[in-house]
This record gives sequence, structure tokens and C-alpha cells, in this order.
Amino acid sequence: MQTNTPSRSRIRLTRRGRLAVLVTGAVVAGTAVAVPLLTLGAGREQAKPALLVIPEGWRANQIYEAIDKALALPLGSTRKSLDKAALKLPNEAGGNPEGYLFPATYPVPKGATPQSLLQLMVDTADRKFNGAPVAAGAQRNAINVHQAVTIASIVQAEASTKADMGKVARVIFNRLNSGMPLQMDSTLHYALNRTTVDTSQSDTQTESPYNSYQRMGLPPTPIDSPGEAAMRAALNPTPGDWLYFVTVAPGDTRFTASYNEHLRNVAEFNALHQGASTAQPSGGPLGSSPASPEPSGN
Repeated sequence: MQTNTPSRSRIRLTRRGRLAVLVTGAVVAGTAVAVPLLTLGAGREQAKPALLVIPEGWRANQIYEAIDKALALPLGSTRKSLDKAALKLPNEAGGNPEGYLFPATYPVPKGATPQSLLQLMVDTADRKFNGAPVAAGAQRNAINVHQAVTIASIVQAEASTKADMGKVARVIFNRLNSGMPLQMDSTLHYALNRTTVDTSQSDTQTESPYNSYQRMGLPPTPIDSPGEAAMRAALNPTPGDWLYFVTVAPGDTRFTASYNEHLRNVAEFNALHQGASTAQPSGGPLGSSPASPEPSGN
């Protein structure tokens, strides 16, 4: 969520997956949910396939590049294969796999193709997102599953810690229910195809359905691959009346329903981090959330 600086770019908190490194045939990265390896017939042994780890919060374009590396393909091969992949996506996705490439550890067996790996990720998301508990949680919050995945993707990007995810989700719902724009930098950075923590005032004027400063409601698709914790937060947001949040220091994210209290929290952030940036709320009476000065993996 956003704050201004008087005369220069503002620092934002958006949480993305940590960069992956290809090591001896495997992509090694941050935490992920393991998908069981394929097993062979009894009595037969074979070397385990390489593993592809997709961290929570990665965007589809990051996943495409990781698949290219894992399969030793020219950069851009997986993206080009999407035209032929015919992935079995939910109708609401409109053919866009963003948000439905579930973050997990996947085997890369001999003969794997971009299409086979992408479909495995989509199938995993289908199992995770389309069970009865998810449908019930979405209905309880008056949203559909696609909207739940979209909210989860914003939570994944914006929350400083897993402990804050439920509160960030509640801020999103409170703003939606109050007819307020979300004003989330994470959606704007997605529109600009950037993984940065800097947002300028001119950025907020960008024409895009993902610009939640200019457009009301949710963006048309998820903005990254949310994990299970973010999805749980989207389905079971923490009770509260919060409309604003700011990460004053690592581990100290403050949520409030009071704009004046939010101003005081932002002032404290500025006092603690004068050398990094001067932040103040923008977006009229809505306020926002400046970033933690720590590197966030963006």
C-alpha cells in the first residue's frame, strides 16, 4: 500500500519470491510445498529426477524462466509454448495462468516439457483451490474462487510476514466493502512489469486494469502465485476494522482504522529511516503502507 515522498520516488513493501539459483540440475529457492515424486514399479530403481522449486509469490514470467533453465531451453521457450499448451485453467482465468501455477517442489523427469510442467502446476492448483473448504470460504466472504485467489496473491505480495497475512486480507476486504480503492503498490508494479520497491507519483497515473489507485475493486487476475498460507488468509481474514497498515520496522507492521493514527505511524517510520526515504500517506484520505527498508527479495 502506498505513501508519498515530497520530491522523489517512494519506497514500497511488495513481497515477491526469492530469486532461484540453478544448481546441478535443480532450481533451489525459498520455501515451497512439496509435491510427492513419481515412483517406479516395485523392485526397480532409478536416479531421482531433478527438482524444480517454485517459491510462493513468484509471477508467471519468473516461473517460465525457471522452467527454461531447468530444461536447458533457450530463454523464452516456455512462454512461447503457451500457445500450444492448452492448459486446463478455470474459465474465470480467461486463459491466463497467472495465480494458477501453484508454488511447490516439482520433479523434472527425463522427457519433461514446458507443457507437462505447467500442467502439473495447474493441476496442483486445481486440487488446492477447488476443494469444498475453499468453495465454502469463498462463499462465506461473498466472493468466488477466482477472486479468492486474486486476493491471496495480493496478500502474498503485501504481507511482511505470514502472521500479518490475515490482517492484510482484512484490510483488502474492508476497503472493498467500504467502496475504497485498494491502492496496493503490488498491483501497480505488476502492471508495470517491475519487481521493485520504488513507486513514483507518476506511476500511480498508469492506465491499467491492475492500477488499484485508478480502478476500483480487484484486478482482473491474480498478480503472482499465492501459497497456502495466503489462500487461508484470503478465505479467513482476521477480524478487525483496519483500513491502513505500515511496516515501521522489521516485524513491526501496524494496522489501524484511524487515519490520524496511521499518520503517526508513518511519521515514526520516517523518523527511524530518515536516511532511506521520507514517506507520507497519499491517495487522499486513504493512506497507505511504506516499505520496510530491508531487502524483500524483489
